[in-house]
Amino acid sequence: MRVQPLIAVEDIARSRHWYEALLGCVGVHDGDDYEQLMMPGDDTFFLQLHLWEVHGHPNLEPSFVRPGHGVLLWFEVKDFHDAVDRAREMEAWILREPHVNPQANHRECWLHDPDGYTVVLASPYGEVD
Repeated sequence: MRVQPLIAVEDIARSRHWYEALLGCVGVHDGDDYEQLMMPGDDTFFLQLHLWEVHGHPNLEPSFVRPGHGVLLWFEVKDFHDAVDRAREMEAWILREPHVNPQANHRECWLHDPDGYTVVLASPYGEVD
């Protein structure tokens, strides 16, 4: 099983570029209302971007729910320190600076994406002794 979350965004290109810069991923559709993101060399996408209020999906209307509410997009990254450096270079809104999560014995950094979703960068589970 693979999880492939879909998030509703205000601007597909803006969100695609933000995630590409942060994670080093690529968009495969280059569309205006929908995008799939994957890592180079991988043939399976890990995140979908969908424009608000298109295709008639009743739950993809901003009036239905506040964007980003209750959702944390958690990414385990092998290059944790480099990913945090990229976030800083992008001037991403950092909610919680890099720290060690003692329950998982790994490092985390919490940010907001352009649409208000909370994004967590995490080093591999158990990497901190």
